[in-house]
Amino acid sequence: MKCVKLVDKRKFEIGEIEEPQAQDGYVLIDVKKAGICGSDIHYWDIGEPKGLVLGHEYCGIVTNTGGKEGLQVGDRVTALPISPCLKCSACKTGNIQYCKETWANATGLSLTNSGALAPKMAIREDMVIKVPDNISDEEVAMVEPTAVGLHGIHLADIKVGQKVLVIGGGIIGLVSAMFAKMEGASLVVVSETNEKRGQNAVDLKVADKWYDAKSDLSTKITEDTLEGFDVVIECCGNEKAVTSAILATKPGGTCVLVGVSMLPITIPTVSVVMSELTVKGAIAYTKEEFETCIELMANNQIDVKKFISDIVTLEDVQASYERLTNGNDDAIKIIVDPNK
Repeated sequence: MKCVKLVDKRKFEIGEIEEPQAQDGYVLIDVKKAGICGSDIHYWDIGEPKGLVLGHEYCGIVTNTGGKEGLQVGDRVTALPISPCLKCSACKTGNIQYCKETWANATGLSLTNSGALAPKMAIREDMVIKVPDNISDEEVAMVEPTAVGLHGIHLADIKVGQKVLVIGGGIIGLVSAMFAKMEGASLVVVSETNEKRGQNAVDLKVADKWYDAKSDLSTKITEDTLEGFDVVIECCGNEKAVTSAILATKPGGTCVLVGVSMLPITIPTVSVVMSELTVKGAIAYTKEEFETCIELMANNQIDVKKFISDIVTLEDVQASYERLTNGNDDAIKIIVDPNK
């Protein structure tokens, strides 16, 4: 079947892979919609591993249940794309997101489990979740990144009235800003190098204002907060963004690192020490948080459709990645329909 494969640095090609076959413990689905994730862009940037079929945010229709109880052919589903061992201390305490095996065979992030940039997939049955009929296919494909944002906000433990800065105006940043407002933050600011994305945050009503990250932020931060933000959520992962996040956090405040760098970076630890900051890493989500996002969508408590910028075909994937990384486009979330 047709798919999109990673073949080199910043390069995809249309290719062919074998259709997944029925087997116990794996649910077969026809993919309806798939999202392009920021972490996918990291793989695209480095061009490794070659042959990888990305896509770990998706909605699909069950074609074979793989023996999973309570599931029927024709059900609409999504899934946690991770591969936890379910035996270690992390898994036993409900924190499957940092099990050492979680990413080893992750769907769409490993060569062993092809992702949703193809019409059909095989998914580990214990990670599959049936979704309500009143959530669109596009919304279902947004559950995974929404859960990433929710997890970071939970770790930030925002109190009503606190001031929050979000570094990065991509989908994770905007979802994080949305949840910060829901938690009762009195001021939510998004910092962005891309003016169009920064303005999006305000226009979509998830942020009260935005900062141009290319300028000196110290004056603006002082004007808005005096000593710095109570909570900073960093959603980029590069050295400059992480440094900015630390320097923008008030003494005694909390900085949550949601963005991921694939390379070592240098940060001003002296600021962390001298201001006694709490710095937390955030990876993925718990299964409970994933399910919570589905419930929030089903109950119309959050609107993620407003973040969708375009729906494209497999042939458009290369151009879509270029669009998401050129620094001038206003695209936030691009959804792929592998059947077009």
